[in-house]
Amino acid sequence: MNKENSKTIIEVKNLTIGYDGCILLNDLDFAIKKGEIFIILGGSGCGKSTVLKHLIGLYEPLSGDIIINGKSIVNSTEAEKSALCREFGVLYQSGALFSSLTLQENVSVSLREFTNLSENMIHSIAKLKLSLVGLSGYENFFPSEISGGMKKRAGLARALALDPEILFFDEPSAGLDPISSAELDRLILELRDTLGCTMIIVSHELDSIFSIADNTIMLDKEKKGIIERGNPKYLRENSKNELVKEFLNRSNMRGL
Repeated sequence: MNKENSKTIIEVKNLTIGYDGCILLNDLDFAIKKGEIFIILGGSGCGKSTVLKHLIGLYEPLSGDIIINGKSIVNSTEAEKSALCREFGVLYQSGALFSSLTLQENVSVSLREFTNLSENMIHSIAKLKLSLVGLSGYENFFPSEISGGMKKRAGLARALALDPEILFFDEPSAGLDPISSAELDRLILELRDTLGCTMIIVSHELDSIFSIADNTIMLDKEKKGIIERGNPKYLRENSKNELVKEFLNRSNMRGL
């Protein structure tokens, strides 16, 4: 990350989340800088993916606020939220591609829905986005015809379709072999460096976290909140929280 680029792009303030009045996580406070690769980590069931779904506006919090580029995604009208959501892209754990559409058609969906571009322009942009993730020549393939790693990259191409400033990833390495996972990590770094995107990633894959993360928060199910924050390589050696050190060193872990 460019250290000169220190603008806060996402700010979470006193966020409390849960269901039917039952609190899952309480009073979350953290900020994400422009151009950061920011990891949300923690054991199974601690609420990592739920936090991400709140950040992208799918869930409403019990209390608190989420500010993206100076605008609240919590205290906004549906029209305002829809406009704000077009400023970011999302790569879901499964890739979430439409099985009946080719890769190029998958990437084209949001371009057709949210722009007035001509079909020729949509075709060109979709082809460009696929080339950015290393899928040139696969435009007319269907999801069933490509590997798991390629599906993740195709999903990333679709997330990039509207030139978002922010990208969200939910367990991007899930289900991938180590080689495909490492290739995806390199692609994430390359896109951050070339496009300047801010990346928010839910993950518990330590090899990936140590390879790409600038900053992280660690959630804990029992504490119902953030128990540590900072660069994971630094925390692995220097955290005062024994649970964090155990987690980051993969010894005597709980909840995984």
